[in-house]
Amino acid sequence: MSIIYNICTFLQRITLRSFSTWRVKGLDNVPKKGPLIIAANHQSNFDPPLLSASIPRKVNFLAKSSVFTGGIVNYLLKEYGAHPVKRTSIDLKAYRWATDLLNQGNVIVIFPEGTRNPKSMNHPKKGAAKLAMATNAKIIPVGITGTENLGTWLRVLNPTGKLTVNIGTAIDPKNYPELIQNNDSEGLLDIVMKEIAGLLPSEYRGIYR
Repeated sequence: MSIIYNICTFLQRITLRSFSTWRVKGLDNVPKKGPLIIAANHQSNFDPPLLSASIPRKVNFLAKSSVFTGGIVNYLLKEYGAHPVKRTSIDLKAYRWATDLLNQGNVIVIFPEGTRNPKSMNHPKKGAAKLAMATNAKIIPVGITGTENLGTWLRVLNPTGKLTVNIGTAIDPKNYPELIQNNDSEGLLDIVMKEIAGLLPSEYRGIYR
């Protein structure tokens, strides 16, 4: 595990305890080993560091390529577990990076909606379900509330408000053989999104109310 990741996560936990009401539910639902996809609703740029601080395993992320501006920024982001992904086209390099990580038993965070939707849920993309079906990784649904008011990356220094990370029970693709047989990633994705919605207050569920 990266020293930079450990330091950043340690400091983030201090700021969360100091400035916010931070609550993590369902920690027992996170397996201690094995490949995992953390699938969460996405409200703000603070969601990735919040999940890093909340999940008791090292997590990795796909982040939009525009934040990788070069030099020290790229180095720090990669040490923190982030990898660039092109959001306007199919990014095979990012997909291979994610499958390699999962095949090695690691954890990756994916926001199925692909973009921020403050205090709501919108139509998802199939990436998380496709990765799970390709690697046999379990999917952990997670509902995040409170970060919709933490818009910029600078809020890692001063995260305020009532922040809740609600971790659901694992979804194992192997329990849905019909979906696997038909390569029905959309069917698996629908199950995941409904589980995420069930972890959120009704006003956050958007199209899944």
